[in-house]
Amino acid sequence: MSDPTRTSQSTRHATDPAGAAARTPAAAVAPMSRHPLAAAFRLLITAAALTGLVLAATGTTGPAQLLTRFTVQANIAAALVFACSAHRAWTGHHPVSPRIAGALVPFLSLPALLHYVLPAADSTAFTLPTTASGAAQAVSHQLLYTLMPLAVLADWLLLTTPRGFRLSYAWQWPAYPLLYLAFALAFPAATGAPSPTVTTALTLALALCALPLITIGTDQVRPAPRLHNNRISPTGIGPLK
Repeated sequence: MSDPTRTSQSTRHATDPAGAAARTPAAAVAPMSRHPLAAAFRLLITAAALTGLVLAATGTTGPAQLLTRFTVQANIAAALVFACSAHRAWTGHHPVSPRIAGALVPFLSLPALLHYVLPAADSTAFTLPTTASGAAQAVSHQLLYTLMPLAVLADWLLLTTPRGFRLSYAWQWPAYPLLYLAFALAFPAATGAPSPTVTTALTLALALCALPLITIGTDQVRPAPRLHNNRISPTGIGPLK
């Protein structure tokens, strides 16, 4: 009679193709699935972010000073992440980590919230500098304050599976914005914006902590999107068909 233990050991150390296939994880041999529509949508998001940044730079007398603004930094990060996500969706590789891609939701929602809901905080370093009105400035504001947050929300809600965000992201995502807020309070001249008042700073800190919690909570209860052919987040393993 054969020994089951010995059989499993020999299978584990087998060097023939059958033994190698038995030891290879299923995820390593799964066929890559390309998502061209998701890739095209993310390329459009990248183009919108870059266009808004260029127009914002042309509408100010100090383009280099814009790099110190949180809105500009968040949109540069969005352009890089979505360009990488578009490439991965087109080639069928694994999507960008939810820890990185998901952080864009609160990062881009905060400037829009300050611009449209909290006018008192619209002059802080978290938003674009207030300059003379012009066509380029108006278009850049629409792209960076309106289109980009809505596009990121649409990408998250329509092209990713729910329950991909972890609770640990609730303290990881606000880390940089809170450090930026502390920097803006300590060195307002370096950001090119007036130092926020105590009330404004507390409001910003509260928003920075609340937005990740709202995003993670919404991700836990939202329904799964129906765009199965273009959804890029990994799904669970189902039965064989």
